[in-house]
Amino acid sequence: MADTTSPIRVLHVEDSRRDAEMIRDMLEADSPAYDVVRVDNRAQFESTLAEGTIDIVICDFSLPDLDGLTALKLAKSRFPDIPVLVVSGAIDPGEAVECLKEGATDYLLKQRLERLPSAVRRALEDSKQRRLHQEMETQLRESEERFRQLANKSREGFWFVGLNPERILYVSPAVETIWGLSADSFYQDPRVWLGAVHADDRARMQDAWEAWAKDQSRRFEEECRIVRPDGSVRWVLNSGTQIRDEAGAITRLSGLTHDVTERKELEAQFHQAQKMESVGRLAGGIAHDFNNLLTVINGISELVLAQVGKDDQVHADIQEIHRAGERAAVLTRQLLAFSRRQILVPRVMNVNTVVAGMESLLQRLLGADINLVVVSTQGVSNVNADPGQIEQVITNLAVNARDAMPQGGQLIIETQNVTIDEGYGRQHGVAMPTGSYVLLDVSDSGVGMDAATRARIFEPFFTTKGPGKGTGLGLSTVYGIVKQSHGFIWVDSEVGQGTSFKIYLPQVTAAAGADQPRPTVPSSSGTETILLVEDDAGLCRLATRFLEPAGYTVLGAATGEEALRVLERHGEPVHLLLTDVVMPGMSGRGLADRIAQTRPGVKILYMSGYTDDIVVRHGVSEEQVPFLSKPFTAWELLQKVREVLDFGTRRPTLAAAYADDEG
Repeated sequence: MADTTSPIRVLHVEDSRRDAEMIRDMLEADSPAYDVVRVDNRAQFESTLAEGTIDIVICDFSLPDLDGLTALKLAKSRFPDIPVLVVSGAIDPGEAVECLKEGATDYLLKQRLERLPSAVRRALEDSKQRRLHQEMETQLRESEERFRQLANKSREGFWFVGLNPERILYVSPAVETIWGLSADSFYQDPRVWLGAVHADDRARMQDAWEAWAKDQSRRFEEECRIVRPDGSVRWVLNSGTQIRDEAGAITRLSGLTHDVTERKELEAQFHQAQKMESVGRLAGGIAHDFNNLLTVINGISELVLAQVGKDDQVHADIQEIHRAGERAAVLTRQLLAFSRRQILVPRVMNVNTVVAGMESLLQRLLGADINLVVVSTQGVSNVNADPGQIEQVITNLAVNARDAMPQGGQLIIETQNVTIDEGYGRQHGVAMPTGSYVLLDVSDSGVGMDAATRARIFEPFFTTKGPGKGTGLGLSTVYGIVKQSHGFIWVDSEVGQGTSFKIYLPQVTAAAGADQPRPTVPSSSGTETILLVEDDAGLCRLATRFLEPAGYTVLGAATGEEALRVLERHGEPVHLLLTDVVMPGMSGRGLADRIAQTRPGVKILYMSGYTDDIVVRHGVSEEQVPFLSKPFTAWELLQKVREVLDFGTRRPTLAAAYADDEG
């Protein structure tokens, strides 16, 4: 029975009043919902039909100006889905077949009109079901189109898998992009994806998939590496849902594929940074005591060498001790550079200027078999860094490149401005804060590195060279300097394809300052009085032995409090305070502040073997005040003392002069 909640509009085409009333009575007896509109000519038929409110048409086959077949065609041309019942007074099989072919819902004889109410109900119900089906198809098409648009735009991959037998029902474009495989390859081989999984991950992925598909596991969320047809390796996260039938059996699997390569790289970088930080803390922790010991060892050996004749065997022995101490001092500086705790003197500088000043040195360092190419882009922005340490970075990378090209090759040093955004990061495989940087790229045509070597290349004491051919600190030093300069470093290398180190230093807008000429020190001797404050007794005695022969008067103290008492007892002028930074009780900075209150003319020279973060915490920055790092030689101490006495707090930039042949 048709829906009776609203009138059912019936258009009855009939020229016989008696037949029309009979049919109307039959329909109204069947349901009060019928609203029958009778017409008896073509003009009325077309006019009423055009109103668009008719639910069903009942048409007599023979009218003076309108036959049933024509009425059927007119109705179907205007409203293809409207049900049309043809009523005829005579049996004509050909006529009936023709009407049904043109879309008539039913063909009835006037002699058997008792079938009419049920035929009308059936026609209306069929029409309703067709309409619902069409609406559902339309909604389904719209839903599919929305899903297709979503899938086409999404960076996440969607997939559906049928079971029994296993077959791929759908993969979105993102799946094709992530895996580097066409949709057809998935549809033709439902396990093509497993063949692309990295060999080390394949068995685990296969076991997890089969357990999930067989309902032995309700959860599927697995990360793995895939090897794409171009040879590139990506990390993907696959997660899925089981789709079940009414009986609870799994019929399909659906899920998502995410490319998580960038996240995995960031995690690896984070873990590497944690490891490097731990080693750095260890290196920084031993620096102070080790530097004090080295200062004494190297200083005493200097004094003994000056007192023993060169022909004496003792002289040669002491010379070996002194050389070993100097090598140990270099190692200490490199460890501090790696740990990012050495004392730097950053200033606004231009990398092009540093590279240009090193070309001759680098060419001699590389030798005749290696072609040095420098590509310095004009207009490269300035950076804030220690020029001497940037020289150290370039030198160490050049040495590393030289050792990677024993048969000769090419070293390219390139500079340029770059803007880091998400697109640049994905294209170049770097993960770092967005912004403007200066890129220093040092690339060689050497033997390259495999993945295992790349993963450890910046670790201290890691080296691929034979015994005695490197300490394993050269690249660690580079890493530490770059990080301490607030920069980033990446290595791109494959076996047989050479190596490229890319260093990104933040751009600054300030102008580069002119290089300050080193003050000319006419003499390292003097007659001034120096208040020496050092809690290490051996180092205090050594510094005194360096200073007194040069003509200085030295007043010694082990603590800040003792120094104030010595100063109070000493009525004569004191010209220089030479003090350790970190001491028991009062710090060197605290002592200097106290002395400035009573003797403002006393000049200050700080010294320390601690790392820069500890020194800064005690109120001393080498950028602002004269500073002498331990270990130091007699010459370095005397020159620095004379420099401070003559020029006050004006201090020159000292470039690092050591390089480690490391890779």
